[in-house]
Amino acid sequence: MHKPLAISMGEPAGVGPELILQLFEQRRELELPAFCVFGHAELFRTRAARLGLEVTVKACTAAEAQDVFETALPVVDVGGLVPDHPGEISAVSARAVIESITAAVSATLTGACRGLVTAPIHKAALYNAGFRHPGHTEFLAELCAQGGKPRLPVMMLAHGGLRAIPVTIHVPIRDVPDLLTRELVAETVRIVAHDLKKRFGIEEPRIAVAGLNPHAGEGGAIGREDQEIVMPAVLDLQHEGLSVEGPLPADTLFYPAHWAKYDAVVAMYHDQALIPIKTVAFEDAVNVTLGLPIVRTSPDHGTAFDLAGTGKASPKSFLAAIRMADAMTAVR
Repeated sequence: MHKPLAISMGEPAGVGPELILQLFEQRRELELPAFCVFGHAELFRTRAARLGLEVTVKACTAAEAQDVFETALPVVDVGGLVPDHPGEISAVSARAVIESITAAVSATLTGACRGLVTAPIHKAALYNAGFRHPGHTEFLAELCAQGGKPRLPVMMLAHGGLRAIPVTIHVPIRDVPDLLTRELVAETVRIVAHDLKKRFGIEEPRIAVAGLNPHAGEGGAIGREDQEIVMPAVLDLQHEGLSVEGPLPADTLFYPAHWAKYDAVVAMYHDQALIPIKTVAFEDAVNVTLGLPIVRTSPDHGTAFDLAGTGKASPKSFLAAIRMADAMTAVR
């Protein structure tokens, strides 16, 4: 039997806990794989009661989750104080949120769970508890570090066969040109190609690389970065035998008919990659972290404090994240 998927509870005041509960309640009709939540069992009990969901919650270990999943939501309790106040951030729950991620990653690294799905967090609520990372992705890279050196985390947003990856992630737009290097672009594409083969079963991935500047620099007339950084990186990758094209103008590359010609598009900065995928799949896209020794997916939405506690948030992206983690670990 497969090991369960791990799910970290995310921000308690957000929609993550209730989406987990809603999906668990529909697990049979949705034919979901077994999963266990790393979080706070009492929070899930009170949130289920608040929403009128007929879900039994049982604290257990990851090893027991497969059997528990048949009749109750398995929760590996991380302790701490986690009040159920939807939409209201509480400083007392921050440590439990961080611990839920840490414990879920640990269980996945050790093989107790076969993949990780993370519910959305609210970083500002975690900073006073010692969280010092610009995002979830960077924290996961540190937790998965080997020999004290964090891996290069690569963020991919995916919907079906459409995949977009930013080279630089959570940084100010003014810093992007200085952060881009020939090696960073090349290493990002190498990780994408490797994980498309290993995690998605694509034997020879076709990858497009977007230019940084309008019209991919227009031969140097609109900025030199595409000629001096991106193009040399693409040539290096082609010499290594990878199927890579670029730099290509981003304004036409993401037209769905063009985008679909490639297994992935690597963009130069956060919004260049995320705006297109959120435009075509706002409720269904999945955030995947590549370059880690574990499979990690996440719904492509935030905490949605305005919807927390109402039961009105859409579970589509969370469902897609669970199904993608299931499929990726099956390929592995």
